[in-house]
Amino acid sequence: MKTIALFGAGKSATVLIEYLLSEGIKNDWQVIIADASKELIESKTKKAANSEAIQLDIANDKERQEVINRADIVISMMPAQLHYLVAKDCVLFRKNLLTASYADEGIKDLKQSIEENQLLFLCEMGLDPGIDHMSAVQLFHQIENKGGTVTSFKSHCGGLIAPESDTNPWHYKISWNPRNVVLAGKAGAMFKEAGTITNRSYNEIFEHCPTVNVTDMGEFAWYPNRDSLSYIPLYALNNANNFIRTTLRHPAFCRGWDKIVHLGLTDTGDADNILDCVTYEDWFNRKLFFIEQRDMEWDEYLELYVEEIYHEELRQQFSFLGLMEKNTLPKEHSCSADILQYTVETKLAMEPDDKDMIVMLHEIEYAINNKPFTINSSLIVKGENSLHTAMAKTVGLPLGIAAKLILQDKIRLTGLHIPVVKEIYEPVLKELALNGIVFKETV
Repeated sequence: MKTIALFGAGKSATVLIEYLLSEGIKNDWQVIIADASKELIESKTKKAANSEAIQLDIANDKERQEVINRADIVISMMPAQLHYLVAKDCVLFRKNLLTASYADEGIKDLKQSIEENQLLFLCEMGLDPGIDHMSAVQLFHQIENKGGTVTSFKSHCGGLIAPESDTNPWHYKISWNPRNVVLAGKAGAMFKEAGTITNRSYNEIFEHCPTVNVTDMGEFAWYPNRDSLSYIPLYALNNANNFIRTTLRHPAFCRGWDKIVHLGLTDTGDADNILDCVTYEDWFNRKLFFIEQRDMEWDEYLELYVEEIYHEELRQQFSFLGLMEKNTLPKEHSCSADILQYTVETKLAMEPDDKDMIVMLHEIEYAINNKPFTINSSLIVKGENSLHTAMAKTVGLPLGIAAKLILQDKIRLTGLHIPVVKEIYEPVLKELALNGIVFKETV
């Protein structure tokens, strides 16, 4: 009997857990799931016969290593900064590892050991990054087989709220890690546009976000993701004039979040400045004073920094979050980002019957014999409710499918990879399509 070890049973793991348990029954596999909450695990496994729930502290070396040593393959759904703890033990005990997160420097430093031990570490195997890589590279290879050359690539993806569940002025609800939502864009962004390398600072990320139309879904705004440039060689698109990877949001969200950033409400190092704040009103006024270096009324801020047509929109957004109310601040906070995280988790929470939505769009321009073509390839996936979300489905299924294929020796690669190799993307995309994750292409 083979054993799969999964670390993390949070929001994005629901569909993955169900898939692993189902495939485990078919293939006589045991599934160990480790998380800080045993109750959370069992709420998702329903104590299935082929499951084992283990409550552990991921930072406890002994507990973590005992689980990894028992596994044939390991999947980490922990926060990105904790993957390295799992990864180094996977090298130690010679276990293959899958994650949905970016391959960080810590894991990259293990590359030689991964290769020497003939292991497969497959990172970025979720939604974005993950499905975006696989679907885009498949199109690139199809274009190359026709003798074409890709001249422009823009890839957009967003975890959004479905129109029927859109009930607040932010047009957004939390369907994944709220900390990542709060800190989105902190690292700035680098991308290639019109043949020129462009850098955006954090304060510029949400300013004047361009929009794009997605078939049947209407207009969305986009902001650039981190470092698009590092993917140019991985995609073999060195000669493309444009190369941009972005996140989609409702245009109103970007307008409002730009002011959240401008006011420093996402700061992670301002503990000393807000230590004596008691209410949200105290906190907001303190941040406004700190930015302006003088007392300022909210209406004056609007006049100075917000177009008049968006005054009421921003008032509604900030009022919805309660940012200027006399309610007491959350007890556990050490910076503004902590306060804001608590606030959005509370105010922008999904209701039990809410449906989230994944929207992805690839805009690809290419040429064959100097004749230009354009492909728009779009994906729309809606969730069922606040537990079986589109986010959980699109993040979890690629991981589960890849784990199954590796255990069945249908993927035999070794080394440190992301899913841009045909041996990975072809069978995974094929099974994703059977689960309703299908792209529509317009040429």
